[in-house]
Amino acid sequence: MQEDKQIKALLDLLDDPDEVVYASVSDKIISMGKDIIPNLEHLWESIHNEETQERIEQLIHRLHFRDLTSEFTQWTNNSTDLLAGALIVARYHYPEMQAGTVLQEIEKIRRNIWLELNNYLTPLEKINVINSILFNYYKLGGVEVGYDNPDHFLINKTLETKKGNAISNGILYQSLCRMLDIPVRAINIPRQFILGYFDEQYDRMNPSGHPSEKIKFFIDPFSGQVYSHKDIENYLKRLTSTPAPAHFRALNNKRIVQLLLKELSKCFDNENNQYKMEELLSLAHLLDI
Repeated sequence: MQEDKQIKALLDLLDDPDEVVYASVSDKIISMGKDIIPNLEHLWESIHNEETQERIEQLIHRLHFRDLTSEFTQWTNNSTDLLAGALIVARYHYPEMQAGTVLQEIEKIRRNIWLELNNYLTPLEKINVINSILFNYYKLGGVEVGYDNPDHFLINKTLETKKGNAISNGILYQSLCRMLDIPVRAINIPRQFILGYFDEQYDRMNPSGHPSEKIKFFIDPFSGQVYSHKDIENYLKRLTSTPAPAHFRALNNKRIVQLLLKELSKCFDNENNQYKMEELLSLAHLLDI
């Protein structure tokens, strides 16, 4: 009861014109954690002052962001599962997103692919099965990387709209391959998000071999198109870039999610949303550790 009175007293001060008072009140509200969000949402619905509503929206966003920062800290220290990281990123823009719903949808796709696989298929045949299910049956489409629509970077919206860019499609593709024990990983090709099919037997027999020799072929998650080593060499030549070992090493999951955060932040490069860009970059910097 005492806590309810304290919350009500704080909420009553949200429209105080004194910025010092508001700053003190907002910090106290933030310190209470996300459990106070329903109170803030109820207050937003019951008032008609736009300035106060805007303050409430900012507080709710700050509470979600604080929670998200904590999740990222835990993820980078304990898990670094790629799909889990992508879901945390999606919650930045869609804090009410239900991860379970997304995971159920991915499991349906995984099962449909698994039913078509067998141990006698070659690596290329396995990728053809994945591409057939993902792009023909499931109708996943690709859109060029751009910064006018953040949804194209977010795995929940990629699944919902069946439309994503190379990064979000690639995260989905690699996650499905991990679930199916298929050795496909993102690699460090400049200006592209490209996947490589790694030859695990070669890697075991030649652990110190040139990284490019450990990859059988390359996959563009934009459409599922398969590229040869010669295709990648020609692409690098067009960039006037000499193929280097670093280009063919698998990106770890922290680097992939960091790339996702940095690219997503560019969607908010304007005056009204500058704070979102800064927040996303601050999350990306957490992964430098």
